[in-house]
Amino acid sequence: MFGWFKKDSAPSNGPDFRSVDSPEKAQALARSGELQKMLLLPAEFGGEDVPPNWVLVPSWVAEKKAETDQNIVFPLAAEGKISSYRATPQYQGKSFVPNAITIEASDPESFSVTIAIWGDALEEDA
Repeated sequence: MFGWFKKDSAPSNGPDFRSVDSPEKAQALARSGELQKMLLLPAEFGGEDVPPNWVLVPSWVAEKKAETDQNIVFPLAAEGKISSYRATPQYQGKSFVPNAITIEASDPESFSVTIAIWGDALEEDA
């Protein structure tokens, strides 16, 4: 009636990380090479390799974020067009793997992009 008992359906496309519902499961996927650690605030911007600043994501996500940081964000910062940076993970269900990462850079100008990884984020991106 209210959808309380509705089963969480599988994503229509892309990977499915719904079952990665604990840090241990995410770490196991990292050890197997399916996921890798990615800093949210890059070391080049002063980000430290500490748990609050990293997430585990598929390697293509880390590559896409690094490309965005190097080819768009860093040049904007060098030109003085931005001075604030934030990369925010979004999650679906109980998964420890983000389903999207949103990069926002601003002050005085602004830039924003979302990297859709899996699940609902892919459907919104379509």
